[in-house]
Amino acid sequence: MTETPPTAAVLLIGDELLSGRTRDINLQQIAKYLGPLGIPVVESRTVSDVQASIVKAVNDLRAEYTYVFTTGGIGPTHDDITADAIAAAFGVGIGEHPEVIAMLAERYAEMKTEFTPARRRMARVPHGASLVANPVSGAPGFQMENVFTLAGVPQVARAMLEDIGPRLRTGAIVHKVTIRGVGLREGDIAEPLGALAVEMPNVSFGSYPWFRSVGDNGVHLVASTIHPDLIDTIVERLEAIIAATGVTPERLTEEAG
Repeated sequence: MTETPPTAAVLLIGDELLSGRTRDINLQQIAKYLGPLGIPVVESRTVSDVQASIVKAVNDLRAEYTYVFTTGGIGPTHDDITADAIAAAFGVGIGEHPEVIAMLAERYAEMKTEFTPARRRMARVPHGASLVANPVSGAPGFQMENVFTLAGVPQVARAMLEDIGPRLRTGAIVHKVTIRGVGLREGDIAEPLGALAVEMPNVSFGSYPWFRSVGDNGVHLVASTIHPDLIDTIVERLEAIIAATGVTPERLTEEAG
């Protein structure tokens, strides 16, 4: 029996994201990390710092996808409630993890900084969770079954992914190719691109226009497939679609994933 390909969802947590005060980049870097592993991010949600909202989203997503990645809400302040919400979602208790307490105590002692009750909050981990290393600032994330809880700070979240990667079941590598046409208009290629998508069902095609100014506009055509032997044909067909409009196609360098 063929194993179902793995999928992922990202849950972004924080009032600051919904208010617009903070711009998220964690979704992008998680998706870019997982892509070469053959684990596509299929859904993303953003919720406020409300425990009931986090619990519902976690339970919805973990039932639907192979992996769920949450970011945000595991710091030292009163509104950092993600750990409590994860514990509630799984129906387990939460408490200070002895390894984390020892590690943080040593870290703050080295910095000659008081290890306050607020800082001890970062050692609270749901019962039964395994730790996710944080090589940047020390305080770890954690894993509960198929849910990985990461910090909201992008630099820290990205570093935590390195500890998570070896734990994941990988899928088929997705290969991408991007062909752009400067000055191209979507309406000029919509019909032949749609026909190509029907003709090649094993390939995902996307059309992404840009307009920065007059003369600096056009369309990127992006194709994704797990079949590397199709890449040459894809490039030939996309270039032909663009060239038929009188625009010179340009292939951009793009890594797998």
